[in-house]
Amino acid sequence: MKKIDVKKKLLPLIPSCLSIIPLFLFLCSCIPTIDVFERDIIIPNQQWQSSFRPQIDFTVEDTSSLYNIYLVLRHADAYNYNNIWVKASVQQPGETSSKSQQYNVTLAVNDKGWLGNGVDDIFEQRILIQPQTKFVKSGDYHFTLEQIMREDPLLHVLSAGLRIEKIR
Repeated sequence: MKKIDVKKKLLPLIPSCLSIIPLFLFLCSCIPTIDVFERDIIIPNQQWQSSFRPQIDFTVEDTSSLYNIYLVLRHADAYNYNNIWVKASVQQPGETSSKSQQYNVTLAVNDKGWLGNGVDDIFEQRILIQPQTKFVKSGDYHFTLEQIMREDPLLHVLSAGLRIEKIR
């Protein structure tokens, strides 16, 4: 049986392997960062009680950038309306009170049906509710969502949440 000297075979390969490391590090540094935050809260039993108010915390570090804020809703095909009224509130860092705004969100139109993306009988829609928003203070922002429809509980709503994208 012939004995192979592993050290003699592998030592010449080390310089070529070391030259690949800087190339790999350079390529990894070129990958853009994704400045997106999304959090969806599951609605218990697909019945959104007006007393159930999903809460989402988001930390802002960059106050010089603009952000797009989306309301993210997921509902079943059996949802009874072509819209939903949602009240969104935000509490800024260091504040004790919050600011609220109501949104009448269109989920369907008569000639096209459900808007957004659908798989089987589940539909998801991201609705731009606050374009080009500038956060004045850095720190933790506290968001609260509330359904304010007449029907209570609001049936066939699977989840509600927020998506916050930094504008480049």
